[in-house]
Amino acid sequence: MNKELFGNLKADIKPADEEIFETIFKNKTVKIERIISNSQISPGNFWYDQDDYEFVLLIEGEAVLKFEDETIKLQKNDYIIIEPHKKHRVAYTSKSAVWLCVFFK
Repeated sequence: MNKELFGNLKADIKPADEEIFETIFKNKTVKIERIISNSQISPGNFWYDQDDYEFVLLIEGEAVLKFEDETIKLQKNDYIIIEPHKKHRVAYTSKSAVWLCVFFK
């Protein structure tokens, strides 16, 4: 099997000073990312405002997502689908939090 089509979401997780974003797959309509967070949060008044849907699955750890009108706590194996242009930010992540994010139209 092509090594680019096979992997382990929890492999090679190491503490880092910055978040690690790894693209697993990408084409014209879908992007799949693994993100490793180590207590990072969104800066100051920054808000994500994306054109695509985003399916977020927290594989490991805990996180808090803040939206303009609500706050959602995610624990291991929780997921959320964020609609396009739903402004959000990361308010908290535990050490070695692992996310799987799928961006799609």
